[in-house]
Amino acid sequence: MNAADAAPVASAMRAGWHRWLWLSLAVIVLDFASKQAMLVTFRPGEAMPILPVFSLVLAFNPGAAFSFLAGASGWQRWVFAGIAVAASAVIVWLLRRGGSRLHCAGLALILGGALGNLWDRLTIGEVVDFLLFHWREWSYPAFNVADSAITLGAALLILDSFRARRPDPKER
Repeated sequence: MNAADAAPVASAMRAGWHRWLWLSLAVIVLDFASKQAMLVTFRPGEAMPILPVFSLVLAFNPGAAFSFLAGASGWQRWVFAGIAVAASAVIVWLLRRGGSRLHCAGLALILGGALGNLWDRLTIGEVVDFLLFHWREWSYPAFNVADSAITLGAALLILDSFRARRPDPKER
């Protein structure tokens, strides 16, 4: 592909950037629906074993990943909300720039997850978590659909970073 052919392709990729927002919206809807189902079905701390290594449990996290700053006095709610808003703006900017499907899917998943958890912070002051993996006395911190989307999105971005790239015709 020469430079004349590359410009229309890059422009077309950027022109369809908004289609990735449907993936973000799907994450937000699935996250919201699953959290609402947990809130109306479970009491805080109530658990329902599904498998010997997996349970549903209603938990609340006022902090960030792995309950980081969960014990703070409440200021962390607004700091993490601000980080989510700033990250979302950067992600939308990156989506508008285009990229490979893996790259854009990863960004869209992270965006949906960030906005899903932002909704919780703004409406109830903490994030609803309910997926719990455990083994005997050990358990991984509870998480939710938004957290899963963020993790999957980050994995896609990492995978995309290892893919071979065609040299940019401008750099020749």
